[in-house]
Amino acid sequence: MNNALKMIINLNTAQAYLIKKMDSALGIHGITLNDFTIFLHLSNAPEEKMRRVDLAEKVGLTASGITRVLLPLEKLGLVRKEAHSRDARVSYVKLAPAGKRILNESMSTAQAVAEELLKGHRPNKVSDLTSILFELGGTID
Repeated sequence: MNNALKMIINLNTAQAYLIKKMDSALGIHGITLNDFTIFLHLSNAPEEKMRRVDLAEKVGLTASGITRVLLPLEKLGLVRKEAHSRDARVSYVKLAPAGKRILNESMSTAQAVAEELLKGHRPNKVSDLTSILFELGGTID
């Protein structure tokens, strides 16, 4: 097996481990890593809103997948739908005040867990890996 394939397999396994750890920690805020990531992308978007298809692409889901994830968040009042002012076919997902509050409250938890998971790794190696993942299609550099 070549090194590129080994990296892909290891990345897949590491992703599952990291999601499990982050979901566990973020659970005290009532959210998952996926929810946190959605809130983060919305908070960074102009007017804290994005088209569903753009948000789906940012988090690596299909259009139907993002709809399934957003439904319970909408019911909880963490995000909301917003119609396009000139095109009825286009709708936005907007970060609701409650979602922004949870994002702000959970940020220190997420950062602490990330630091703990990566302790012992040199910052320049973490930075290099971040750059590689961004080049492969990541959304935060």
